[in-house]
Amino acid sequence: MPERGRARSLAEAHVYLDVVVSGGSARPSVAETPDGWLVRAGGLEVVVPYEAEQEARRSRATFGTGVSELLDPGQWVLVGATYASRALEGGLFHTADPSADPGRFHTVVADWTYAADAVAEALKFLPEGAGGLPPEAFWTQLGRSARDAEPGRFTRAKLESDLAFYRQSLADFRHLHTEDA
Repeated sequence: MPERGRARSLAEAHVYLDVVVSGGSARPSVAETPDGWLVRAGGLEVVVPYEAEQEARRSRATFGTGVSELLDPGQWVLVGATYASRALEGGLFHTADPSADPGRFHTVVADWTYAADAVAEALKFLPEGAGGLPPEAFWTQLGRSARDAEPGRFTRAKLESDLAFYRQSLADFRHLHTEDA
């Protein structure tokens, strides 16, 4: 029987499987069950209860409400950086020739949104009043490695700065290119 986790949204399930399945190359399958969606890839299964997905949509929380049990803050920061990198690259191509790919505008907007939302997920792990994420918040090898390599990346100030930058980049891109969409 495959290893099974519980996600707070379909988006979290997909991101989790992208992170943990070797190379993120396995295309997940989604099946409906009586209790929720079952998302599978690379020998892993993630259950997304219907009520969790509904709550995520109601609250406009891309990855779900509450704190993730699947991804640690180090992984969320890396996910955010990956989406930001994609947004920067896509934004450059879109700016160079907005007519080349009509869907690129929406892809860049989604990438900046996911980048910001991923960093917001990492911030959920910060204890009240703490200046940085505590070592015990990192339970995966990938998350601990990221923290060990760049501990300054996991301070409250840096996370809030990254979140503000991603949100401002999204706003700027929309402002400059809305007519292109």
